[in-house]
Amino acid sequence: MFIKKLKILIMLILLINNKVPTKHISNKKIDNNNYLIIEKLNLKQPFYNINSENNTIEKNIEVLKESIMPDKKNSIVFIAAHSGEGEIAYFNNLIDLDINDELILYYNNYYYKYNIIEKYEEDKNGYIDVDKTTQDQLVLTTCHPYKKNKQLVINAIKKEN
Repeated sequence: MFIKKLKILIMLILLINNKVPTKHISNKKIDNNNYLIIEKLNLKQPFYNINSENNTIEKNIEVLKESIMPDKKNSIVFIAAHSGEGEIAYFNNLIDLDINDELILYYNNYYYKYNIIEKYEEDKNGYIDVDKTTQDQLVLTTCHPYKKNKQLVINAIKKEN
């Protein structure tokens, strides 16, 4: 009983020091310290390097190969994850996001903050149609929670510092 209470206390201290409420924190050892943070959904999920064999939707959130990472000019980062039930349904509550909500990428020791500009659905066919703006973007996608043949797309642009 004492050990269980100690573990809970340690988790609380870690959460307080981290300053990001978390519901989904992976127990997996990630090969770097990159995170997708969505405070509104209590999500702080580490992600693998884009070239890692573990960068797959079947194990975690996946940074799609077409991405241009946020430390590059004209970046556009595509991240996909499962929704629904199960341990890897990291985007289960993506439907609850709204226009202007904030998304954060912690990548290579820098925070990149984004505001949602679009939330829409598309046919589930393996592709998503995203208009590239003149600003840096972050695009999240998952299966639509209520419509079997649709996928949900969240498009966000980087905030000015």
